[in-house]
Amino acid sequence: MNIKAIIVEDEAISRDILRNYIKKYCPNVTVLGEAGDIEEGYNLIKEYNPDLVFLDVEMPYGNAFDLLERIEDRTFEAIFVTAYDHYAIEALNNQASYYLLKPISIDDLIVAVNHVTQIKEKETELENTILTPKEIKTGKITIPTQDGFEVIDVNDIFYCKADDNYTEIYLENTKKVVSKTLKFIEETLKEYSFARIHKSYLVNVNAVLKYKKGKGGSVVLSNGKELSISSTKKANLLSYFK
Repeated sequence: MNIKAIIVEDEAISRDILRNYIKKYCPNVTVLGEAGDIEEGYNLIKEYNPDLVFLDVEMPYGNAFDLLERIEDRTFEAIFVTAYDHYAIEALNNQASYYLLKPISIDDLIVAVNHVTQIKEKETELENTILTPKEIKTGKITIPTQDGFEVIDVNDIFYCKADDNYTEIYLENTKKVVSKTLKFIEETLKEYSFARIHKSYLVNVNAVLKYKKGKGGSVVLSNGKELSISSTKKANLLSYFK
């Protein structure tokens, strides 16, 4: 799949290095344009509607986060490129698909581009093909109560939400709260079609009615709830569809 990309980087030498690396090691990526600051980058995004934007974090007249905030309905993936590792958490919170440290490792660049390519290929497949979840498994789990335990059919669960060391389990007309982490619940449900789409959300793939592209994307469930997807988890969700 051909990936349309732009580079937003204020240092000419860094732009040259990245462009040359992409040309040599990422043949499916076409760089349509380059920008040296936030305003130029914003204009290029509007002009080309790229699939991928390579973003330096610190630039004149603003930073990468300022640029992303200006894009209301973002459909592109972002790979952050920076010399400073302390931006990693903020980058992930702003839905970066990958985070590359300067000097850029060729191997890391290839992995980052392959990750974005897989996401875009699956999105295209979802748009152009009638797909179904890979597998629907039936089963039950138990959750503790004050006087014993309650049995829940896994297919009755729409999604689970993290609340510190607790997890909220959302059913048709009720919510159950258990004193287990979301990671624990995820492990419990690993044999079923539940996808971790965000640090806070685990969804029943069989309850997904719609996938929406955007800043990081979102899913609409059959109970009407819309949940955000983090870019680092998007590929995980899409992998459940065939």
